[in-house]
Amino acid sequence: MSQPAAAADLYRRSLRLLLDKDIPAWVDLWTDDGVMEFPFAPDGWPRRLEGKEAIAAYMRHYPDHIDLHDFPDLRIHQTSDPETIVVEMRGVGRLVESDAPFEMTYIAVVSVRDGHFASYRDYWNPLAVLEPGTDFTGSSR
Repeated sequence: MSQPAAAADLYRRSLRLLLDKDIPAWVDLWTDDGVMEFPFAPDGWPRRLEGKEAIAAYMRHYPDHIDLHDFPDLRIHQTSDPETIVVEMRGVGRLVESDAPFEMTYIAVVSVRDGHFASYRDYWNPLAVLEPGTDFTGSSR
């Protein structure tokens, strides 16, 4: 079982990798059977990704579309399960295609197993992805 801080430490490391645009290392933080969910995803966008390969494919071109600069206002809340955290944060940067500012507020419920992400439910604002330049998944919407 993970120590209470282990999930939070893993999450902080994942944010550093996203800022460094090191998507392969970010994907390596996942279990092979990890699940990433987007309950508020708009039509045409994936709502559930199953397995490390699907998560890698989804994230592969992220830095080509969104240039993240910071995650201010990060708050990580411990739960009664030491392997599950609830995260509140804001991501800021710019949209590569248009050079427009990018800002997204996130709430995530994250579970780890054996020091890797096993489950990640990302409650982000789907209205923000309707702006040109934000479709980093390559979906046709």
